[in-house]
Amino acid sequence: MESELKDLNSNPPSSKEERPLLKSDSDLAAAIEELDKKFAPYARTDLYGTMGLGPFPMTEKIKLAVALVTLVPLRFILSMSILLLYYLICRVFTLFSAPYRGAEEEEDEGGVVVQEDYAHMEGWKRTVIVRSGRFLSRVLLFVFGFYWIHESRPDRDSDMDSNHKTTSTEINQKGEAATEEPERPGAIVSNHVSYLDILYHMSASFPSFVAKRSVGKLPLVGLISKCLGCVYVQREAKSPDFKGVSGTVNERVREAHRNKSAPTIMLFPEGTTTNGDYLLTFKTGAFLAGIPVLPVILKYPYERFSVAWDTISGARHILFLLCQFVNHLEVIRLPVYYPSQEEKDDPKLYASNVRRLMATEGNLILSELGLSDKRIYHATLNGLFCKS
Repeated sequence: MESELKDLNSNPPSSKEERPLLKSDSDLAAAIEELDKKFAPYARTDLYGTMGLGPFPMTEKIKLAVALVTLVPLRFILSMSILLLYYLICRVFTLFSAPYRGAEEEEDEGGVVVQEDYAHMEGWKRTVIVRSGRFLSRVLLFVFGFYWIHESRPDRDSDMDSNHKTTSTEINQKGEAATEEPERPGAIVSNHVSYLDILYHMSASFPSFVAKRSVGKLPLVGLISKCLGCVYVQREAKSPDFKGVSGTVNERVREAHRNKSAPTIMLFPEGTTTNGDYLLTFKTGAFLAGIPVLPVILKYPYERFSVAWDTISGARHILFLLCQFVNHLEVIRLPVYYPSQEEKDDPKLYASNVRRLMATEGNLILSELGLSDKRIYHATLNGLFCKS
């Protein structure tokens, strides 16, 4: 998300058609309203306005001022302490362990996939890393104001047809019903609203994620990402759908499916964030293997500030997040989705059916917009505010 914003800021629209001259604040408001309707999945509708720039009511300014001198310093110190504590745990328990090194694949145009992690460790050290990671992730969410997280699990059979039930039965030779053991899902798939999604999934199941290769080199976070078993990709030159990334993800999905000790991979098939009310078209990476997936829906109800990370800078978003005394998160954990043979043969059909199910269960609106549309929206907004 941060890299997207940098790209947009460095390449603003230049033509008069894309950057209209605005004579008044009312013209600017009307232009933004028109844009928000056209690019609804990315539009912010909270009290803080488009790009988090307001205007702010006086009562909100007072609340922010009070939070800036009370909540923000306390939460910042606590969150950094938790991050440092978990880094030290990871450092100590990987000190004498060699990282798992997967295959390296290079692409002609700059795409490189490199795997190096500690997620394939076994024994008590791995148990300590995972359990402490889950616990401290939940503590960090608590520090950020997510005191309660409401989780619901719809009836596992009521809305699922016979192809997608979590268990199946057969009649054995003695005429008795024999229940087959459910297959292990190869991936968790979730809608993507904010960087906070990662913290929740870490607290719930501690899965691997797809991350830029530079993340593995960051102070503190780099080692933690290796303990998660992140799949590192270099994707500045290409989209995440190119062969190297999809091939590596496909292999990790298959590995998690067949090996209970292998790290489960967490994927956001939309490929970018939304405002939380919509569900974009799914990329097929998680569905290429034709292996069961676990759909999870995240919703962030709000009254003042939406935690959706769209059209707002990272620093401003974190500051406003820390200023909120209470934040809310609702999670809908659907049953494992078992593809039919037709879906196994057609990953696009498989992805589309899972998407429709998640939209129905999560009361989300389906949208056919994509990352390119989001970039146009962000760039146009930047142009409008530059001209105002």
